[in-house]
Amino acid sequence: MNFRTLSALAAAACTLLFAPSAQAAVTVIGGGAAQYCFNAADEGITSTDYLFFCNEALAGQLTDHDRAATYINRGIIRLHTYQAVAATADFNAGLAINPNIGEGYVDRGAALVMRHEYAQAIADINKGLELGTREAYRAYYNRAMAAEGLGNLQGAYNDYRKALELEPGFTRAADELKRFKIVDQPNG
Repeated sequence: MNFRTLSALAAAACTLLFAPSAQAAVTVIGGGAAQYCFNAADEGITSTDYLFFCNEALAGQLTDHDRAATYINRGIIRLHTYQAVAATADFNAGLAINPNIGEGYVDRGAALVMRHEYAQAIADINKGLELGTREAYRAYYNRAMAAEGLGNLQGAYNDYRKALELEPGFTRAADELKRFKIVDQPNG
């Protein structure tokens, strides 16, 4: 009897450790500096110049939802600039204000992937998926990276496929799937 196994191409494994993860920004109501912060996070801007808007918004008057969202959005900008520890602190601050923002858990999971804390990343991403996130494909992509970091190639493969199923044009997931090869192995 044969069973199917997955093997990743070793030459591409290094990309997992250094590729920034995908994130989902949290919408704010109103405008001003908090809106600029959201826009930068949502568009994946990799310039720390936009942290100014986030900081300005956080220094002003915000609703609890917008304050939590702005912390999370600032964390995304920090994550895009490889500041995983500072990003994690921002995600923690946002989730302390509003623990029901699914994106906050998914984004913190992305930071934990960058920090090679894969088991905790999976727990956070699962929580984010449970709460709901507007771009679930990003959550599956991040969870795939964490699963691969733990050596769970089957889980990684399944989540990359789920990300691509949810967002067929998501080239990052498609590129990751190219590293996998399905082989038949005899049952012994």
